[in-house]
Amino acid sequence: MKPKEIRELSVEELNKKLREMRDELLNLNVRKGTSQVENTGRIRQLRRDIARFETIKAQK
Repeated sequence: MKPKEIRELSVEELNKKLREMRDELLNLNVRKGTSQVENTGRIRQLRRDIARFETIKAQK
């Protein structure tokens, strides 16, 4: 998502999306440990998205 789209979300929606992304990141990291991840770039993308959401959430 683009920052403009993220800013339009409510705090509750931000928290819900953050929870979903963190769950996905945890699952990817577990699967990475067992060499079952096909797209390792997704882990990096999720970390950056989580940071972006946290920054905008702190601004609100």
